[in-house]
Amino acid sequence: MIPLSLVEMQLLIAAVLFVLGCLSVLLGVFILISRGYNRELRSIATHTARLGHKGLAQDVSGLVSSASGLIESINQLVRTASGVGAFLIFLGMIMLASCYWIISQIDSLPI
Repeated sequence: MIPLSLVEMQLLIAAVLFVLGCLSVLLGVFILISRGYNRELRSIATHTARLGHKGLAQDVSGLVSSASGLIESINQLVRTASGVGAFLIFLGMIMLASCYWIISQIDSLPI
């Protein structure tokens, strides 16, 4: 067993929280940037819109309702990915604030 004093344990916990917080923020930003509304989703939305217009022109109501359902699903997918990214950023900020609070609770740092 590794003998650690209370101050060393607090510093270890703060360091782990800092690293995990930074990773969480970076992962959240990456998810917001990369999965927000990428090229594939734009392509599907464009083709679905064309399909919907074609269905309206040819008076095919089932095709139009399917196209609108697909567009709604794409919007939900984008909102979900954005929500996950925002949650990870929020969680990372909480971890960083916890790290600061733990360090501020240390009475005396060994020098």
